[in-house]
Amino acid sequence: MTAPALTDSPALTADHVTTHTLLNCLIREVSGPEHQVTVHGGHLLVRLPRRDLLLRTALRRASLIGAHRFSGPVERHEDGAWTAIGWRELAAYVQDELELRTGTANEEFLLQVTDSRETIRTILEHRSDQRDVAPGYLDSEQSLVFGHRFHPAPKARTGAVDGWMTYGPETGARFPLRHLAVRRELIREEGDLSELAALLRSADPGFVTLPVHPWQYELLRGHRGLREAMATGDITDTGLSGPEFAPTASVRTLYQPDADLFLKFSLNVRITNCVRKNAAYELSGAVALSRLLQPVFAQLADRFRGCALLAEPGYRTLDVGGDTSLVEGFGVIVRSGLGPHLLPGVTPLLCAAVADEHPTSPAQVAQLLTRGGGDALAWWDAYLGLLLPPVLTAYFEHGVVLEPHLQNVVVGVRQDCMPAQLFFRDLEGTKLLAGHHREALAALPDDVGGPLTYDAVRGWNRVAYCLLVNHTAEMLAALADTAAGLEPALWGLVRDHLDACSRTLGDPPRLRALLSGVPLPAKANLLLRWSRQADRHATYVPLPSPLGEDFPREVAR
Repeated sequence: MTAPALTDSPALTADHVTTHTLLNCLIREVSGPEHQVTVHGGHLLVRLPRRDLLLRTALRRASLIGAHRFSGPVERHEDGAWTAIGWRELAAYVQDELELRTGTANEEFLLQVTDSRETIRTILEHRSDQRDVAPGYLDSEQSLVFGHRFHPAPKARTGAVDGWMTYGPETGARFPLRHLAVRRELIREEGDLSELAALLRSADPGFVTLPVHPWQYELLRGHRGLREAMATGDITDTGLSGPEFAPTASVRTLYQPDADLFLKFSLNVRITNCVRKNAAYELSGAVALSRLLQPVFAQLADRFRGCALLAEPGYRTLDVGGDTSLVEGFGVIVRSGLGPHLLPGVTPLLCAAVADEHPTSPAQVAQLLTRGGGDALAWWDAYLGLLLPPVLTAYFEHGVVLEPHLQNVVVGVRQDCMPAQLFFRDLEGTKLLAGHHREALAALPDDVGGPLTYDAVRGWNRVAYCLLVNHTAEMLAALADTAAGLEPALWGLVRDHLDACSRTLGDPPRLRALLSGVPLPAKANLLLRWSRQADRHATYVPLPSPLGEDFPREVAR
């Protein structure tokens, strides 16, 4: 049941994963909602109704919510026979179907899928063989070779290959920061920067040191405003120096292990959907949210041992004549480290690495269970007890919309590899419900407070998707891969924990609806990329929910 080891050549592995990822998106967002998917004879049959095309692939494991595991190639039915097709053909079929469905074309789509496939191939060519070592934090952050399996181009990146090979996490990169000495009047900053100050060398009197991601410096060094300020001596490039940082899974957030400090930089590079810049309102918003959430997480930590938020207490950036491209391009957000929260003997691991379909890291859950000799159901029971209560309590009692997708959460495991703690991070997607925080939001500038706000419906869709579909369902899938027939029992534990949370929180209608089996909202990454919209414009497609009492517990074969 466990995902097979990827022992093929880098090119074949990249082809294999790209094909299956495209099929995931097609099933979830197009053919599935239109009832054009069925399981028969150990195969998944998928019809593209507008192309009048029938596809199939062998199933390694069928999923109760349609998040199947595949084996082997995708095949097309033609003239009574099945013929294997490659990732390029499948991408072209998806493109044709979406053009017919939407009435619009997207000339970027095939280029982005191709770019993602090429990134995976190149990473595999440069990645050293996995060693039999104990799981470690940085290894988990840098192990996501294939990316989000429900995104059509999960490893698509703009920029030169040398850039993301030098500065990307998947190749185990380490590098020092660039430093600019900036005249104090050209610095904009807010909040507590004491952790940053302890890391930086002092600048000359009247100047402030601004750390810069070296890739971003290369991308912006030709900016006219920057060149002019450097020509007048208001900004001096003091070069690369200081300790080495390691890129985390997000690419632009770097970690310094000795200082136990994260720095979230801007990168003028498109990674999957978005150019990864810290917008001006996000700089101030991170500081405001850290301040507002401090008492909330203090209460959550009192109720749920091991629950913690990695705060973002301050930012610093460059402000030359109010030029937004420089304010956003050179903005760096300080994020506090894991150390102050870690219990003795606990190892932090990125949840996305633990839930990865393919065991590219010792942090993957099948390897954790093997190493710890643990029971999958006991592991899952402990994990759900850490994950569900704080997120749901934050929403229903505190009006806080967390974004606990797999890349935003770190799990702490004991020496026996059992889950013991959970850490939430990255305030970019964290929002407040206006009804709970009207006074605090009113005290903020409109351009800061507005983007921090969700209405109840939008907030719930985001929580339900990130918590239950992106996170819970994907971690559950990785566990279900470890033993045949395990998935129903795993979903049963999810229902038990949700029911307990619901009763503790006074049975809010949204939770009772979940327990009655209403569809789960899944973010439509394929349709979002097709429409070329930013993440904030994402829509959701309904997934069948196995949380209702009368949900069928077997998939027809």
